[in-house]
Amino acid sequence: MAVSEQAKKQLIDYIMLQVFDDQYIDRQEEKKILAEGIKLSISVDDGLAIMRQVAAEKGLVVERDVENHITEILQQFESNDGVIDKKEFEDALALFKSSCKGKVPEPELKKRLKKIILAKGWQVKEGGLFGSKWFSAIPQLK
Repeated sequence: MAVSEQAKKQLIDYIMLQVFDDQYIDRQEEKKILAEGIKLSISVDDGLAIMRQVAAEKGLVVERDVENHITEILQQFESNDGVIDKKEFEDALALFKSSCKGKVPEPELKKRLKKIILAKGWQVKEGGLFGSKWFSAIPQLK
């Protein structure tokens, strides 16, 4: 179904209001944006398309898209040798941090990476010469 220009403009204005202070669309804001779109008779799919278009044009970060991208990167690391080592984790963390444009603190990003790895059931390489438990030391998200 075609979205009216008026409804699209209203949704874009609502998106800009949600990201006014941080240029970052977290999952709660995404849900609010899509709910607002529904009120304007915009389908969820059309709402997502509009939100992603605005994000691309304005340089906004969409949390869900960044997490999906990082999951793909971790998948590649894991598929190389069946485990994710500390360097690969740190590489993913650096990419995650830059993709979020510094809007999410590093300890939170580490927790999110750990949650993704655990949810996928991927193995992590700890230990080594000095017995570092770097992954176990990261607290889990609640």
